[in-house]
Amino acid sequence: MRQELQSLPKTLAEDVARNLVMVARLIDEDPEGAYGYSRVALRLASRVAAVREAAGFAAYASQKYSEALAEFRAARRMTGNVDLWPLMADCERGLGRPEKALDMAGAPEVHKLDKAGQVEMRLVAAGARRDMGQLEAAIVTLQSPELASGSVQPWTARLRYAYADALLAVGRESEAREWFAKAVEADRDGSTDASDRLAELDGVEFTDALDESDEDGGDGENEAKGESGDAATSDADTSDADTSDKD
Repeated sequence: MRQELQSLPKTLAEDVARNLVMVARLIDEDPEGAYGYSRVALRLASRVAAVREAAGFAAYASQKYSEALAEFRAARRMTGNVDLWPLMADCERGLGRPEKALDMAGAPEVHKLDKAGQVEMRLVAAGARRDMGQLEAAIVTLQSPELASGSVQPWTARLRYAYADALLAVGRESEAREWFAKAVEADRDGSTDASDRLAELDGVEFTDALDESDEDGGDGENEAKGESGDAATSDADTSDADTSDKD
């Protein structure tokens, strides 16, 4: 990205870079905010591939799939890179065109993707099958050497989760539970809500202990105030210490 921005005048490059930094910073927590910054960067430097790509990601995160697809296509034309192919296919799903996503899953571009990209394409294809009501076909689509492998890769948790969810959709609950558990094992950064789905299958219900302790702590504090201010502070501190525990 830095090399691409060097083609711009220094002041303009700095302005674009600041906006791209904000896109990266906000895209997970505030997609609409990231989208706003991406539009500024796009107005400033629409001929820079990195800007088009960032605008695509921000639009995608904001579920503006038509815009995202247009930006991803533009970035691909500029660079010739196929890395965005799975995201482009998922945009087709978002636009209600799962058949188009499946066509893309069978295109020659897929063979040019690295392993992570191929797994991502498989996830998109399985999602497209489910969009079309082809639930069993979605399960078959996800069955792959990457799914069977015992090694943990960056995509492992999401792949196992998608497989578990597909199994559950056809009523194969015991198998789904097994794969949700395997997803939990691989989900080192909390990228899925596999643990919650597993607990749900096991009939575990969570209660908000913090709210309960706040209520109890308030009563205790009122009682303690009748005796001494120091005791009230102690009770409140103890109450505050009680806390509990994410397609």
